Amino acid sequence: MITREPHIFAPPANVFAALGRAVITACQATGRGMMMLLGSLAQTPHLFSRRNRSDVMEQLYIVGIKSLAVVTVVAVFTGMILALQVGIELRRYGQENNIGMLVCIAMLREMGPFMTGLVIAASVGSAVAAQMGTMTVSEEIAALDVMSIDPLRYLMMPRLVALAVMMPLLSVYTDLLGILGGALVGATQLNISFEAYFDNAFRYAVNKDLYVGLFKAFLFGLIIVTVACYQGFSATEGAVGVGRATRRSVIVSFLLILIVGYFVTRMFYR
Repeated sequence: MITREPHIFAPPANVFAALGRAVITACQATGRGMMMLLGSLAQTPHLFSRRNRSDVMEQLYIVGIKSLAVVTVVAVFTGMILALQVGIELRRYGQENNIGMLVCIAMLREMGPFMTGLVIAASVGSAVAAQMGTMTVSEEIAALDVMSIDPLRYLMMPRLVALAVMMPLLSVYTDLLGILGGALVGATQLNISFEAYFDNAFRYAVNKDLYVGLFKAFLFGLIIVTVACYQGFSATEGAVGVGRATRRSVIVSFLLILIVGYFVTRMFYR
């Protein structure tokens, strides 16, 4: 009896089927998320109603004021780490005076909005996903539909407006603290005076660097609230599903922030 060796390196057919299902699911989720975003944007004319105005103010407080402590620590140490690592290498070539330029441009273009997006996605985005998921599994969202109350207007739109407004402001705050943190490291460890540091920093930075960073922060805010609300509205299976939705919200937000940040930089700095 002749036996035939199995093809070890031949991929099973179910791998391609699983890959195809994953791609289709991702495309469907992207489409639903975009429809939610557009539907929420369509509700912004109702922003100035009394109920929506109070909800927006509450979300502005949660996103902006309650996040300041974490954003402050992250911003200062991001600038300090950048200055220290760059300064150590530049000192080998006697160019440590250029540390201010590198830290300032890096914070304005990339690190400011990027670090702010990660912090807000991990804190505010996860909280939004957990809240929306809890309301979904407890059928509160279904109750709103029964009462002819649009969940996008009542729940998503105030958070969308709050993140779209506060993300650029928090990004500027992160930029300033990061640059100050770099100046502190330059003065205490690299023997660079504050005057030389800031003169070098603002001599080469241009307005375009700031505008690109603000545009990134705005996009990151839209991404965070869309992903969080979509994952929350899609939660199932009780408490386990809420935890799963929260974890997915953070992971997907992180990945999209990385990907979108790269393509925006490539678009403006080809």
